[in-house]
Amino acid sequence: MTDVQTSGQETSAQETSARETSALETSGGCDPALAEQLMSDLCFSRRASERCWNLQRQGRMTLVAPLTGQEAAVCGVLRGLDLATDWVVPYYRELLGLGALGDDLFETVVAFWRGHPDGSRIPEGVRCLPPQISLGSQLPHAAGLAWGLQLRGEPGVVVAFTGDGATSQGDFYEALNLAGTRGLPLVVVVINNGWAISTPSAHQTAAESFAAKGAAVGIPGVIVDGNDVLAVLAAARDARARAAAGAGPTLLELRTYRMGAHTTSDDPTRYVPPDELAAWAERDPITRFRAQLTAAGQWDDAHQQAVDAAVEARLERIVDAALARPLDPSDTLDHLQATRSPRATEQLRDLTQRLHRARSAARPEWK
Repeated sequence: MTDVQTSGQETSAQETSARETSALETSGGCDPALAEQLMSDLCFSRRASERCWNLQRQGRMTLVAPLTGQEAAVCGVLRGLDLATDWVVPYYRELLGLGALGDDLFETVVAFWRGHPDGSRIPEGVRCLPPQISLGSQLPHAAGLAWGLQLRGEPGVVVAFTGDGATSQGDFYEALNLAGTRGLPLVVVVINNGWAISTPSAHQTAAESFAAKGAAVGIPGVIVDGNDVLAVLAAARDARARAAAGAGPTLLELRTYRMGAHTTSDDPTRYVPPDELAAWAERDPITRFRAQLTAAGQWDDAHQQAVDAAVEARLERIVDAALARPLDPSDTLDHLQATRSPRATEQLRDLTQRLHRARSAARPEWK
């Protein structure tokens, strides 16, 4: 296939670290409550991607970056944290995997993809920063947040997500260097899904791996099978424990694959090799986890049907609430600053006047 660039993603487990060996496979079982929690997270994320994609196609959302095929890389990390003390710093790809942070936060995620100003306001009590679109720019903020926790002697660690494409940005190295020199309680998660839009991972770096980049700043880098939710969970717990103990940051590279489009404005059929896509489809994280649980005698169709029903009901409730939020152009500058600046106040005044004139022209009876 000479006219298509492959991502360079390996599908052989021999090319990744020993941490890919599933905790379920080595222990012979999984805590039942944890198993149900993880399966619920994975299925909720998958259905959220599907639902939001359809809503965008219906013109009810502005843009969506689906997470299909990469759910384990996000859900496993979140369940490896202490969500009462730890902070999550997202970019955009993993937003549809943040169901573990609660219904209010996920309603904000849906509002974000809708283009509603409320999408930039994180609910009170949720330790998560607003979504970031600019590649890598959230990482210095994550390092600064971790430094703040360290200086104040507060519990908790900071976990920042980024994609393989953002590792080419200066912000990536600057944040890791600061974290390394200061021994900050930071975990940087690189979700290596094979593609930065249409640029394959093999063209993103000449290093042997993205995890190897940690060596340049003196921090450990760990490669994990990003489609094995229990392997991800174990790696996240280890990295979190290390950071919380004052041993410094960790760089996690989670190897997975983007099974769909980069966003709803992308056509992956123009550059993704069908045979590579098919090979990764056989490692689908949800199918894989279900097979592991079934083999251990911990899962059956009844369990799956109950999870699916609960997921649908929860997602329906959240989406309906997000779409029902009133939207007015004059709300555009909300949630940008704690105290609105004089310049922003003037801009809002000008916008309000323009809207009033436009509405009056459209409906003379308003005069």
